[in-house]
Amino acid sequence: MAEHNEIGEKGERLTQVFLQEKGYQLIELNWRHRKDELDIIAVDRDTLVFVEVKTRSSRCFENPKDAVTIKKQRNIIRAANAFIEDKNLSLDARFDIVSVLIEGKKVEIEHIEDAFYPML
Repeated sequence: MAEHNEIGEKGERLTQVFLQEKGYQLIELNWRHRKDELDIIAVDRDTLVFVEVKTRSSRCFENPKDAVTIKKQRNIIRAANAFIEDKNLSLDARFDIVSVLIEGKKVEIEHIEDAFYPML
């Protein structure tokens, strides 16, 4: 497996633990709809949360949260709509980004709730 894939998977595992410690109930991991993927789908109290995880091993490149471009947001929203329809859900929903920076043994996790909103 490529190193960037390993780092990405480690970031997702760290995020899963982080969210569970905050009381989130994880309901799906890496859910796919056609070519789109939702990293983590969770419930926070009475809200369905679609979490995009971005992991980096260095600050030399863009901040992980900056990698969630408008195009990526549209893909996430499209997949979220498919998930909601597929599961016939009627919960409020929001879109979060978790930025994970792994530099050696040091890990920083930043959780941005309501990071973006569906475009009309």
